[in-house]
Amino acid sequence: MSEEKHDEVTPSSPDIHFEPIVKLTPVEIKTLEEEEEVLFTMRAKLFRYASEADPAEWKERGVGDVKLLQHRANKGKIRVLMRRDKTLKICANHYITPFMELKPNCGSDRAWVWSVPADFADEEPKAELLAIRFANAENASKFKTQFEEAKELVRERLETKDEEKADSGTESGKDEDSDEVAEKLGELTVSDDKKAGEEKAETEGTEKEAKKTEEAKKEEKTDEKTEETKKEEEKKE
Repeated sequence: MSEEKHDEVTPSSPDIHFEPIVKLTPVEIKTLEEEEEVLFTMRAKLFRYASEADPAEWKERGVGDVKLLQHRANKGKIRVLMRRDKTLKICANHYITPFMELKPNCGSDRAWVWSVPADFADEEPKAELLAIRFANAENASKFKTQFEEAKELVRERLETKDEEKADSGTESGKDEDSDEVAEKLGELTVSDDKKAGEEKAETEGTEKEAKKTEEAKKEEKTDEKTEETKKEEEKKE
């Protein structure tokens, strides 16, 4: 009996396929980092100083990779971006300015503190005092070096823009000066034309007057002659 049981073939289960009720098309999710180049990335822990608390205290904002991102088209735009692990929620998002300064946190060689005039982690700009802590002093030093280089690059770009604005201002000033000169020259030519016209009119007037005087003299002479001839005729008679 046991041998017969082993010889029996178990029926195979049918291959059942269910069509999905709703077909979902793949959606491309943009992180807004596509147009940026990663200059630096390192795992760290971020804190913010909660001045609104009573008493004020440092609060952890998240653990994840902090990045320095440079815009590919506009090299003068470099920002700090940090997302929390797993949730990928943004906990730091602000541009680097030449006036930012990293300071050691409580004398630690692996933590830095800096002030941010406008951080967009909560979508709305907000002034923050942030602190970041790395696993060791070497990582912290790398972050500071890259941060300082980014500051210098931003400063150079701003100075270049200021010089370009100044140059464009002087060029526009030169154009205005040339326009003024052209207007003055135009006025001079117009005035010269007017003077020439007036002089022409004067000469024409004097010529006309001279002609009139000559004609008047001729008429007087003819009148005198006619009177003389009349007198002679009267004498003969």
